[in-house]
Amino acid sequence: MSVPTVKKRRIVSKTDDDQSSSSSPKRDSKKPVLIKVKREHSPYDEEKEVGARDMEKDLQLHNETSMKLRSLMADIHAHKSQEPSGTMKDAEMEEKQKEAALLFVTMKKLNRMSHLRCKKARDETQGAKQKVDNLHLQLQNLLYEVMHLQKEITKCLEFKSKDEDIELVDVETFFKEAPPSISKPSTTKHDEHKLQLARLDWELEQRKRLAEQYKARQGNRDGVAKCIHQKKDYLESLQPRLTNILEATIPVQQYLSMPFNDIRSQHQLAKLLPRPLYFLYVQANAYHEACDGSMTLKIEGDAETASSTLSASNEDEEDSDSDNEESLSESKRRRKTMGDKLEEQRQKILAKHPLQVIMTLRFKGGTFLTLTFNYMMVLQIITVNVEIKLGGTVQQVANSASGLLSPSNLLSLLFPGDDGKESPNATNAYQLSKIGMNDLASYVGQIGHPYCWAQWFGGLDFLSDGDSNTVKASARVSNSHMESTVKALKARVKARLDLNRQLVSLEAKTIAVPAASINLFPTKICSSLKSWTTITAEDFQMIPFLRGHPSADRLDGSHTIYQAMMERRSAKLQVLILLGLDYPNQPPHFILNLQWQGQRNSNNDLHIRDMEAELNIHYGELIGKKTVNYLITNQLQRVLMCLDVYLETQQGRRRDQQGAGSTEGPSEFVMEKMYTRVTRGRNRSKPFKYNSLQGYFMQRL
Repeated sequence: MSVPTVKKRRIVSKTDDDQSSSSSPKRDSKKPVLIKVKREHSPYDEEKEVGARDMEKDLQLHNETSMKLRSLMADIHAHKSQEPSGTMKDAEMEEKQKEAALLFVTMKKLNRMSHLRCKKARDETQGAKQKVDNLHLQLQNLLYEVMHLQKEITKCLEFKSKDEDIELVDVETFFKEAPPSISKPSTTKHDEHKLQLARLDWELEQRKRLAEQYKARQGNRDGVAKCIHQKKDYLESLQPRLTNILEATIPVQQYLSMPFNDIRSQHQLAKLLPRPLYFLYVQANAYHEACDGSMTLKIEGDAETASSTLSASNEDEEDSDSDNEESLSESKRRRKTMGDKLEEQRQKILAKHPLQVIMTLRFKGGTFLTLTFNYMMVLQIITVNVEIKLGGTVQQVANSASGLLSPSNLLSLLFPGDDGKESPNATNAYQLSKIGMNDLASYVGQIGHPYCWAQWFGGLDFLSDGDSNTVKASARVSNSHMESTVKALKARVKARLDLNRQLVSLEAKTIAVPAASINLFPTKICSSLKSWTTITAEDFQMIPFLRGHPSADRLDGSHTIYQAMMERRSAKLQVLILLGLDYPNQPPHFILNLQWQGQRNSNNDLHIRDMEAELNIHYGELIGKKTVNYLITNQLQRVLMCLDVYLETQQGRRRDQQGAGSTEGPSEFVMEKMYTRVTRGRNRSKPFKYNSLQGYFMQRL
């Protein structure tokens, strides 16, 4: 099969001049512009031609060719739409088709030229961009070099030489002390660098000299240390000899009442005390030596255990280590249950320090008050165990005074609100509740009373440092409270002993008024005490006339309630006394109920109310310097006196109201006392106030 040959038609393009010369005048605008293509041109000749041609002229040529092509196409379309009319017109149409084909070739040529121009522009743009990128890269390299140089310059400027840390002598001293061979003033005074080098050389020279002196003195020190070691050995060998001498002098110390051995051993034990107990011992011992010879102090306990007691942090580490050991040695030892661990924690939180300080106060008559101070290591408070030993002068303890002399109540409320049942350290409540324990009041019998004054003895003040987790003991706090607290302790014990003597007398139905208070009462008092008993709070609440009585609300758990029965013939007076633990700082409170011609008390009789006022309000008249502790006896004596006044003036007032005009009482209650006026004022008040100087009774203004 033969391949058909394709004839290539060569298109010859004419230049603008050729076109203008060859075209006829009639069809000059209609003839196409032909572009001459030379056969010998290579494919890259068009690129050169593009560079030689004018782009504006090509654009104008493109516009003209487009217009001509539109007109030819319009003519061809018009001719084809008409009916064929002759050969002449067909030849003319064929000519126009040829011209249109040539115009298409021209358009294609121009299109190719435009594409070549675009390609050339892109290539030029890409080359320009590449140059810019190269220049930018060079700029970045230069900037990096500048930055590196700046860093190096900064390092050089900030460089600190080791010689700057050396404290050199000042320049004037340097030139004054350094030899000229080192100082070289001719050159160093004008050159700072050489001056610095010379000063460093002089410093090196001085240090070498000091090093030599150090070696020489170190040799001297070794000789002195050897001498000290020899003397130390001698002193250590001397200690056993001195101990033997002190033991031999013990009988002499006892005979002269100079127990140097005991004092020395106590001072050694004091070093093992915790900080609060140490402050307590030091301050109490200082007060004993300076002010109070009746006080004695003693440290007791296990000294070996105290010396080996670890700090709280070490104890926690040992607990964790012991737990790990238990888990590893389960076969040898039983694993602790949760209950065992809780019980162990409860015992640990109530643990006391092995050493304790014992303070003993001696009173007249041979009575001793012993206070044993313990320090709770976990709770970080001081507790006190109280013990009282009555002397030979206290021949009898009243039945009604047994509660007041008991160790649990003896020092309660020594200061307001300090009952010794609540811990002054607020942290303890959370520590106890964390392991399921009750409040501290449940364990007072086991650990002692955490009185506030006991904390003050040890220098602990939880009120001022309540916002801190750990309160540190302070010697200032212990010193400021020592004297006042010891005096308060002695005053409390003395008051209780005096109260016991008064209660013994009252149980014997006798009111023993002290000699210093006899002039406060008339010589003759007809009323008398018939009974003295102690009643319970339940019995007190069951008394009928106390329902709605304002004094019934004063009763609380700290009061001891006494009942006294007084009478004068047919009149019987029931006296109820509320005695607080802080007696005599807090006076007793009296409640009266007279059984005579009915029930008479402050609810229905103003005169009974005046009698209670004489006892509960004007009790200060009965207190003297020597009779402070005998307030209750004086108040009871005043009750008898007021009862006489009430009964004697009551009958006289009745006779006045009847119009008899006489103040003489009936035969049952004879008026035996002197009165300025039997009654006075709108309330007909009675003369309960006794004028001891004149010996008569008068109304209180």
